[in-house]
Amino acid sequence: MGRDLWDHFAVARQTLEEADEALGFSLSRLCFDGPAEQLQLTANTQPAILACSVAAYRVLLQEGGVAPACVAGHSLGEYSALVAAGSLPFAEALRVVRHRGQYMQEAVPVGVGAMAALLGSGLDQVEQVCRQAAHGEVLAPANVNSPEQIVVAGHAGAVSRAMEAALAAGAKRAVLLPVSAPFHCSLMRPAQQRLAPELQAVAFADLAFPLVNNVRAEVIETGGQARQGLMDQIPSPVLWEPSIRKLLSLGVERFVEVGPGRVLTGLLRQIERSAPASNVEDCKSLEKTLAALGASNDSETRSP
Repeated sequence: MGRDLWDHFAVARQTLEEADEALGFSLSRLCFDGPAEQLQLTANTQPAILACSVAAYRVLLQEGGVAPACVAGHSLGEYSALVAAGSLPFAEALRVVRHRGQYMQEAVPVGVGAMAALLGSGLDQVEQVCRQAAHGEVLAPANVNSPEQIVVAGHAGAVSRAMEAALAAGAKRAVLLPVSAPFHCSLMRPAQQRLAPELQAVAFADLAFPLVNNVRAEVIETGGQARQGLMDQIPSPVLWEPSIRKLLSLGVERFVEVGPGRVLTGLLRQIERSAPASNVEDCKSLEKTLAALGASNDSETRSP
């Protein structure tokens, strides 16, 4: 993760070295060399993804002079978006998300919670399935990702019942996700309570350009709104499809996903297939994105 940009761009190396210094250990070495079981711990995964996303963003900015008109980020990605917008200092973001991962992991004992992707069911149908399958346990939509994909989270038994109920109601597929905790549901309130004082202690600046946040799919521009959004998102669903539709309503015509993977680019195709999209995670994808941006005068946004 991040090695290709590190090898070719000084700004990427500087970014990851800044991350190492902020965290007090070699996050860069963990990203490049593992061991995988350590990198997969959410307290390490979250700062690793943040650092590699910010490194990719800075390379894009430096090499292509590409500045976004507005930003959005899926869950953890909202931190990357706020770093890009100049609201959240990078070093502070790294320290906060490391604790965020730890607190989210510790909020629910391993095996007690679960998450599942329900494919081919609308939000109304998923909400009905959750009401029917909860049986007094926690169960709710956690990621409203696209018209074709909604993720539910809660107690493991309730999630299992929801998968069966969704398939019986006509869902195309129900996939249990390999996650370590049931994120973005009310079981995460202990993590929210532990992280709140740390977010309060961070000085958030007003944003250099607008952000559409996860929790309400609304445009925010102030540091206070940014802080509150990060607090609220921990036990709340990620409204990704509404966020993309909000960006489209603002006139955004081109999207650039910055950071490891192409998951958000795939979700965008499910939401609005006609919207041009590309990603930046390594040198090859950077070259393709810069070529696409150079051939267009459209508005750009990014989704870290």
